Amino acid sequence: MASLSTSPSGTLVPSAQPFLRLEHYTFGVGDRFAHQAKAQLRAFTLAAKDGVEIIPVWNKSNREHMIVGSKPGSVRVAAEVAIRDLGWKKPFHVDADHITQETVDGFLESSDYYTIDVAAAIGKPAADERVSAFLDRHPELFQRIDLPGQGPLTISRADASQTARKYLFAAQEAGRIYRHIANAKEKGSFVTEVSMDETDNPQTPGELLVILAALADEGIPLQTIAPKFTGRFNKGVDYVGNLAQFETEFCSDLAVIAHVVKTYGLPAELKLSVHSGSDKFSIYPAICRALRDTGAGVHVKTAGTTWLEELIGLAEAGGDGLALAKEIYAEAYAHREELSAPYAAVIDIDVAKLPSPEQVKKWSPEQYVNALRHDQKCKEFNPSLRQLLHVGYKIAAKMGNRYLDMLETCEESISRNVTTNLYERHVRPIFLGK
Repeated sequence: MASLSTSPSGTLVPSAQPFLRLEHYTFGVGDRFAHQAKAQLRAFTLAAKDGVEIIPVWNKSNREHMIVGSKPGSVRVAAEVAIRDLGWKKPFHVDADHITQETVDGFLESSDYYTIDVAAAIGKPAADERVSAFLDRHPELFQRIDLPGQGPLTISRADASQTARKYLFAAQEAGRIYRHIANAKEKGSFVTEVSMDETDNPQTPGELLVILAALADEGIPLQTIAPKFTGRFNKGVDYVGNLAQFETEFCSDLAVIAHVVKTYGLPAELKLSVHSGSDKFSIYPAICRALRDTGAGVHVKTAGTTWLEELIGLAEAGGDGLALAKEIYAEAYAHREELSAPYAAVIDIDVAKLPSPEQVKKWSPEQYVNALRHDQKCKEFNPSLRQLLHVGYKIAAKMGNRYLDMLETCEESISRNVTTNLYERHVRPIFLGK
């Protein structure tokens, strides 16, 4: 492994580490059943025609592979078929999403992007001597820091100590996982992201600065960081929270990143990663304004939206497709507690607002689509139903080829909905301001 260089602050930094450079705008898309890569890629070809280059990153977590019964390599295979068929000449990436030390090995061959998830390590106290050594190594943290466009930031040693006690062990764990990947992969062949969004409270700018200093100490050529933002980021539905506060946090985090790139020699490509849980429409204007005003890059990660567009496409097709969509809802309703339990922290389902399977069985294609499609102007839209089906892909997975064959039968309506959803509701508002 390459040796580390020394920053102006005296810190060992990862500037000498070889790494795959990440493009300015990247967008993570999930494809749980590996049938929609081409439909997803069409959204990025449309963006290119509009004059903005957005690089697709196909992501799928170990948990999703376990539920669906797929292997990590299947994500790259599906992506490469789409790349070939559509003649995409720009880069693309395959993300080992939310990997840990226990799950990373299965992704070493097929992935070139690693989202290192250290949520389980956050809050585990680092050894006192390591905290003290970290603070002694970073006296620059306790000086007045002028953040671009944000004004001064002052961090006391006591505040930095408290942050280090909460996050230093997690940063060290990220370093261990990164080095494990680096030892197994060809040098300069992958992108590293660290996810610290799955914690109770959003990080302040000062906390993010301390975290990034600790990650730089680990020699990680970090290119994206996923912090925790204020508000609720529930699966498949819009953001719930104070929009002005989110925008302030987002802009402050961009300023912190600009500072640490200069101070610690982290890659110039370092940018925020927004783990959206899909469909956080109300925060997209704030992200768009911040990118326009600062010139910063961003990585936005969605997940289950594509699976829901498959259901919408099935229902819209009518006939057997609609019947299968209704059956999936009935099974999800019957197993709602079991399906919801792993996602309890990121869903808010009002069971009283879930229609009964008997009601849904009588629905027309339009009624099913209107209830599920994320159109907040539609009076029939049902956020509780949408969240239940978002976590209900396990039902379709158990159907096996029966579900997959129906995806083929209803391909036209499904692919149209997948492309339209991704391009019109996500890409255009974030990157084009439309």
